[in-house]
Amino acid sequence: MQKILSTIFATLFFLSAAISQTSLFDGKTLKGWRTFQNKPADSWFVKDGLLCNKGNGDPATKHADLITEKQYENFELSLDWKIAPQANSGILYMVSEAYPASYYSGPEYQLIDDTGYPGKLEDWQKTGANYAMDPPLVNATKPAGEWNHTVIKVNKGKVEHWLNGKKVAGYMLWSDSWKERKRTGKWKDHPEYGMAAKGHIAFQDHGGEVCFRNITIQEL
Repeated sequence: MQKILSTIFATLFFLSAAISQTSLFDGKTLKGWRTFQNKPADSWFVKDGLLCNKGNGDPATKHADLITEKQYENFELSLDWKIAPQANSGILYMVSEAYPASYYSGPEYQLIDDTGYPGKLEDWQKTGANYAMDPPLVNATKPAGEWNHTVIKVNKGKVEHWLNGKKVAGYMLWSDSWKERKRTGKWKDHPEYGMAAKGHIAFQDHGGEVCFRNITIQEL
């Protein structure tokens, strides 16, 4: 009987977790998404169940980051992504539209072709990093063109970046050590960086083709 009850409770827990997850992408349209500050753009498209960015192949393409219409505070975001050779993108969170670009306010989970990108990369620029703040703890990246699985957890200032089942970054927003890294790094002249307690999820339209699928979020 005990074994049966344990199985029932485990099943109920699994079903409860599954029900609490919300899909952010229906696989057919951009419903629930729009461009940052409603800027004109035609760089994002949906095809074969994927949400993709065209990249920089056509100079006539208008570019802008893509953000969720809804804002989130404490959450667990889960998705798959793949990036083209030499491409550069990112997933930003807690983004405010009060500033000229999403990265001025939102911390970034970096996505980039670590081995094929044409420029020299610092460790804090590599995939899974808390961009310009915390380099990846381990290299868990699959090569350009292959699917990767990412989880971003944000709960009362505690943030974790996961990549293909491995924790690649962890930090506490607004802690003394976080403030010191901000003060001495790339964001020293951007007081608004990382200060919003709630904001949009954003996909960065930065350079090269990138695709996303299975995008879900669980509010905590």
